Amino acid sequence: MDQTQVFLSSALYLETIDSYTRAMTTKNDFSVRPGRPREFDTDAALDKAITRFSEYGFHGTSISDLNTCLGLTSGSIYKAWGDKRGLFLAALDRYLTRRAEAIAACLESKRSGRDKIEALLIHYAHLSCEAAGRTGCLVVETAVELSRADSEIAGLIGAQQDRREAQLRRLIEEGQSDGSVREELDAPNLAKLLLVLQQGMRVVGKTGSDTEQMLAMVSELMGLLE
Repeated sequence: MDQTQVFLSSALYLETIDSYTRAMTTKNDFSVRPGRPREFDTDAALDKAITRFSEYGFHGTSISDLNTCLGLTSGSIYKAWGDKRGLFLAALDRYLTRRAEAIAACLESKRSGRDKIEALLIHYAHLSCEAAGRTGCLVVETAVELSRADSEIAGLIGAQQDRREAQLRRLIEEGQSDGSVREELDAPNLAKLLLVLQQGMRVVGKTGSDTEQMLAMVSELMGLLE
């Protein structure tokens, strides 16, 4: 075999090896990367994000803060939720779901409308005092900070407030029907008043109000229903 044949054979061999290497690399990338499981607990991460956003707000929380708080890299956060806003929306959705479940649980064993209202207000009182109160409410924090700047988030918060007010009105009307709440009270206006009390307790709680103060407010309000 002359030198030209040797050179051509060597070139063909190297080209074959290179083609095989590229094919294997492409195959590995396709078969491994898309199916790789997420290496963290999404719900646990969202719970941590809820606490952070409730305490410091959306604008008071940076990606660096979230890296530290969630124990995740920026890449993991972007891959899971797209960006900080995407993470915030997922955290807000989980928060609303958990709050609805907690409220349903606290009302489940109560019979009269008045007892349900009292149980709900006591539930909010405990949420609004001591360490839990200082963490704050993600709904209240979001309403104050973002409702004017983000129409989508404003819609979510507005719908949540409407649901809570409608629930309170149903409980008042239930109490009026079973005789546990004064019949002459205006149910729509009283529902708004109770909603303001609930949200106000969460705001006051940020300054560290104690349990006794919170429960005293509930007691005063309940006296108006009798």
